[in-house]
Amino acid sequence: MSEAAPVDARQIGSLIRRTRVIADRSQHDVASKLGYHQSKLSRLEKGIGVDDVRVLRAVAAELDIPLEILGLTASPNSRDLRADEMQRRDFLAAGVAALATPTRPHTTGLELVRALLPAAGTLPDRHPLTEEALRNRLSRARRLLYGCRYTELEALLPTLLTDLRRAQHETPNNLTLAGLAATAYQTTVSMLIKLGDTGNAWLAVGRAMSEAERSGNPTVLASSIRVQTHLMARERHHAPAVTMVRHTADQLGGHYDQREPGDLAAFGLMLMRGATAASTGGDRSTTAELLDQADEVARYVDRDHPDAWANFSPTNVTLHRVSAAVALGDAGAAIDTARPLIHRRIPAPERQAALWVDLARAFNQQGKLSEGYRALRIAERHAAEDIRRRPDIRELVADMAARDRRGALPELHRFSRELGVRP
Repeated sequence: MSEAAPVDARQIGSLIRRTRVIADRSQHDVASKLGYHQSKLSRLEKGIGVDDVRVLRAVAAELDIPLEILGLTASPNSRDLRADEMQRRDFLAAGVAALATPTRPHTTGLELVRALLPAAGTLPDRHPLTEEALRNRLSRARRLLYGCRYTELEALLPTLLTDLRRAQHETPNNLTLAGLAATAYQTTVSMLIKLGDTGNAWLAVGRAMSEAERSGNPTVLASSIRVQTHLMARERHHAPAVTMVRHTADQLGGHYDQREPGDLAAFGLMLMRGATAASTGGDRSTTAELLDQADEVARYVDRDHPDAWANFSPTNVTLHRVSAAVALGDAGAAIDTARPLIHRRIPAPERQAALWVDLARAFNQQGKLSEGYRALRIAERHAAEDIRRRPDIRELVADMAARDRRGALPELHRFSRELGVRP
């Protein structure tokens, strides 16, 4: 590889450097531990020599970087993982780019970042929690996510992730703990996407996928792929995201009447995330196909309550139809689809707010700014933190305020100022 390294190579190098710096380790320290000269690590952090898989694996092991983030599989000699590696390549290329150079400002706390990079510190010297205690805390984290209580969730996650690592350190072959850890990282990804921190979200995705593969649980795997797909779609990598969902659906689909509700819920949520990726990419036929498949799955499961780890039901499928119509520019269809849901009980505040945000987007597409503003205020009543902390909501409000050139909606402009955005 020449000195003018490709962009992806430089971004891999940036990721390695970032991890090392957060771990408070010098180039000389890391290189000497591996038996290399400091210059080798220096060149690697510049993106030179990243095609040497042996060196990449050694550095990843020393700094505890998930292999998936560097485009490597956890079991390089396993034929069974070859298809998985090919499937993830597009995701990894996008992920390394986003991780090395985050596209949006973020305010994620350093404690959470350190928890995503275990090499950054030693484990606390305390007795590991029981599986039951860890499961209860994970359930609380999921409830906070569905309730859009991101400040509380961000404060809870570092300790939860650290305690899970501690428990896994004590019982490294415990597959149940691997599944719990994967779900914790999935929760972290979902929160970080909401807050616009895609850089650290890629780190969490790598962790989620590693733990999901380790658990061997298809339900956990489908959930990890779902959050990967969400992140890929958010970064406009629509086609690879849809390909990932299709590939997994081919492997895990069918026999719905013989499967557990939790398994079906995870599978259905993954299908809907694929539909979101397809719709934001303008692929109408794939969007309809995946939503119809999700509808079929929903016939066999109804978990539409806020404390379910996988919030999936026929209502949620319809909510995704509204979102897909908005993404495809079909504002009228979105409003018509949403109308029966307006007075329906939707327990999860995050889903209730999503309905009204999608309506606000649809009204904005139609130029009905007053209706759009009212929809946003209703969404705020259901989930204030969701509306006030999400960058994409601020962008929507800024766009609406800019379109109100004559200032006919002073309340909209006041709302814009409250959110700290300018048209």
